[in-house]
Amino acid sequence: MCGICGFAGQGDQAVLEAMMARMAHRGPDGSGTYRHPGHRLFFGHLRLAIVDLAAGAQPMATADERLTVTFNGEIYNHAELRRELEAKGHRFRTSHSDTEVLLHGYREWGASLPARLNGMWAFAVHDAEKGEVFVSRDRFGKKPLYYHIRPGFFAFASELSGLASHPAVPDSHDELALRKYFAYGFIPAPNSLYAGVRKLPGGCSMLVSLRDFSHRVERYWSYRVEPLDRLPADPEAAWGEEIRHLLEKAVARRLMSDVPLGVFLSGGIDSSAVTALAVRHASSLRTFSVGFTEASFDESTHSLRAAKLFGTLHHQETLSLDKALDILPDLAARLDEPMGDSSLLPTYLLCRETRKHVTVALGGDGADELFAGYDPFKALAAAEAYAALCPRPVHKALRMLAARLPVGHSNMHVSFKVNRFLSGLSHPKKLWNPVWLGPADPAMLSELFAAPCDPEEVYSEAIEAWDETPAKDLTDKTLEFYARFYLQDAILTKVDRASMLNSLEVRAPFLDIELVDLARRIPHRFKFSNGQGKSILKKALEPVLPADILHRKKKGFGAPVGLWFHEGRLRLDTASLPGCIDRSRAARLEDEHRSGKADHRLALWNLWVLGRHQRRSAA
Repeated sequence: MCGICGFAGQGDQAVLEAMMARMAHRGPDGSGTYRHPGHRLFFGHLRLAIVDLAAGAQPMATADERLTVTFNGEIYNHAELRRELEAKGHRFRTSHSDTEVLLHGYREWGASLPARLNGMWAFAVHDAEKGEVFVSRDRFGKKPLYYHIRPGFFAFASELSGLASHPAVPDSHDELALRKYFAYGFIPAPNSLYAGVRKLPGGCSMLVSLRDFSHRVERYWSYRVEPLDRLPADPEAAWGEEIRHLLEKAVARRLMSDVPLGVFLSGGIDSSAVTALAVRHASSLRTFSVGFTEASFDESTHSLRAAKLFGTLHHQETLSLDKALDILPDLAARLDEPMGDSSLLPTYLLCRETRKHVTVALGGDGADELFAGYDPFKALAAAEAYAALCPRPVHKALRMLAARLPVGHSNMHVSFKVNRFLSGLSHPKKLWNPVWLGPADPAMLSELFAAPCDPEEVYSEAIEAWDETPAKDLTDKTLEFYARFYLQDAILTKVDRASMLNSLEVRAPFLDIELVDLARRIPHRFKFSNGQGKSILKKALEPVLPADILHRKKKGFGAPVGLWFHEGRLRLDTASLPGCIDRSRAARLEDEHRSGKADHRLALWNLWVLGRHQRRSAA
């Protein structure tokens, strides 16, 4: 895991070093630079050494110096690709560097290389002969990549703050991106906080000509729910065995490391499955969890029980929420782009504790998105019935009644869930998922920005995912929403930032492409069955996990930000908010929340994080 950056057309070595310095946490083990005077091109690389510690330094070039790469990530099938390339006549200078596989693979297969890779990556390859830079990002966007391009100039970086360190990169706010930030709780690709700066979406590659700075973005892969028409004789048994086999294979692949490695273990299904399969392939496995003294946010008893069951060397840090609160201002200020998921805090603390002992950790991300594990899947049938039977005037009256429910600040309090459910049902079906998840619905967005909200514009990414899903079933459309959209831009972004701020690499076995290709072809009735999600996954894991872990109620990984705002331990600094936001309305939201009149926890958290980000940027 590393940090990468580069530019062409304007800038010098000092600018490159400034970009690298801004991302130093991504690569504490070394750095390297590359310069091609003829193309006015610079590459930078910050290394977190994981594989081939002695010979894996970057940027790396081919023996003839035609191709040079700077690469962030891990390619899990690099050994298989190396053998295939060697059979075609390629000669390698390193013993087992996955970086060198990218160089020879690009020489052999060109732009079709990413489709052959199993892993997580963001990389840029300079072809000195053709005068081109080829840039690629992995299928789910686990590894970030921002870029800016205009006539005569191109720049890219792993983080927005690193990219913006180049004086030729604009840093003025994109107001539409800010609206999307409040609509979703994150800024979805290809948008970014700054106007003119883009994120290369997951599953995409880009070719840039250094002669005229023309560029072309192409999608090489997209998640698609394509359920099989013909089923095995015993689907649950057949698919269960295949899921178990592919997951174990994925875990074994991700144990590839020349440095100490461990597993995140909450005691839930996903992390327990990864741990149970990892101990089959690794001796003296270390596991990690973080707990809180506040019961509704704590899972420590479950993680301790699972660690004992699997015989791991378990490390657990239990924090008071007051101590966690003390960490927040610095954490929010260090984000390169604001994000509105309060689970960033416990994720950061988990990564910080883990990095004290290992350099690489495996996690359970992806299982909920692939196998229908989130609460909204449980709400879909009720939502359809409600939308069909409840007249709009009655719905408005019910929303008014729900707004009067006593506000509670425990994890997923009933008043919070009821109001979120009804809020989503005030809109067309294609907006249910983003409104259920988002901090501000269209009405609040109109108030916060003192201008009408156009849902088609603000929710364009979610609407596109909805419309492009060929299936008509709500469950399939919701699966695509989570896997194509929420997973990439919310979950994986959060994990990348929380881990890399601690110089830790996190790997996700559930997102192995072979397992993903199986999961997307299993009909949804085997994933969500009898009101319960992950049905087929639970069946697959019966030989691996005990029943009490398989059927334990899911608990979210979050922080009590609602309580903190209510008690005044978190306060908005409205003066630091961008001018496009109505600061008086933001202040009224805070007053309503503190008085107990309403629960605005999500909107307030997004406002607070944005304010801290602005204060850092202005410093």
